[in-house]
Amino acid sequence: MATTFKNFLPNDLGNTRTLLHEAIPVTGTIASGTYSDNNIKEYGHGMFQSVYDYPHLSSSANHIFDVTFGYHADSGLQAAANSQDSKKQNIYNQMAQTLVGYDATGSIKKFTNSAGTVIEDALFVNFARLLTKDEIKKGSFSLMTVTGGTAALPKGMMTITDTSGATGYRVDSPAGEYGYLYDASGVEKGNLYYQAGIAILSGGLVYDTVFGAADTTADGTQTFQSLSTGSVINEISDGFRNKLDTISFNNTTELNSTIYFCRVNHNDFNYSSNPTYLSGSKLRVKTMASDAPVSYITTVGLYSADNELLAVAKLSEPLRKSSDTELTLRVRLDY
Repeated sequence: MATTFKNFLPNDLGNTRTLLHEAIPVTGTIASGTYSDNNIKEYGHGMFQSVYDYPHLSSSANHIFDVTFGYHADSGLQAAANSQDSKKQNIYNQMAQTLVGYDATGSIKKFTNSAGTVIEDALFVNFARLLTKDEIKKGSFSLMTVTGGTAALPKGMMTITDTSGATGYRVDSPAGEYGYLYDASGVEKGNLYYQAGIAILSGGLVYDTVFGAADTTADGTQTFQSLSTGSVINEISDGFRNKLDTISFNNTTELNSTIYFCRVNHNDFNYSSNPTYLSGSKLRVKTMASDAPVSYITTVGLYSADNELLAVAKLSEPLRKSSDTELTLRVRLDY
């Protein structure tokens, strides 16, 4: 334990912020096919599906994202006779109050695109924190999905990307920053919430052709509109998963650091409080009584105002310290 303490001056402290990125690919074969849907977890409430990277009963399985669907009470799809009508409205309202917030009257706002057009029905893809870390990197998101499925409207591949890096992003969401998702021709298809790690897709815009719930190789038999009204959320989620080709993005880990410049003046810490520093009341590192005191620094301790040890930094090798030398030790604390 230290017996001598030295206070930091304002110029002895500095702060840095570093963003670390990791590429995350999610293939469509994981979402539908690789494990014969054994990696898809469905719940008794039937309000969403969870997708895992291995069969979900395996101890090594990792949760990667959830899929669900909802619409607003003002949507043209809404009808009391629809399958799970109240649950689909609840899903939309829950996601909207989290991602969009409330207006001046206390009512839940609706999702809108960049032009202010309301998105009243949407597929929600909620990525696990394991993948997104602190946020999805702006401008890195890409989703490829199959559209079409009849002789008149043959299957094709649609790529939906986040181009917020070029068009700008918004900051008026209670969940943080968000941007807009576009297809290759520049048509908006949904929104992407970076910190929340949630993508919403306007189902009618993405799947405006047929949308069979098991549409992988055969042509579909239902439109998205008919499926979203006449089928339960799990079946709608099946349709999205079976049409998914790949999802990719870069996540972001924010690393904050405080830099402590520990300045050791010529007359500081030339002695050690280590019991082994003395032998027979004499300094071990001195051969003659007239020699100047000397010590070897191996550890830096950071203490609170009441001298409680908070953190310890180890040097790679002992540093010789005597009255004719001065040192500055740079200690970085990451959090």
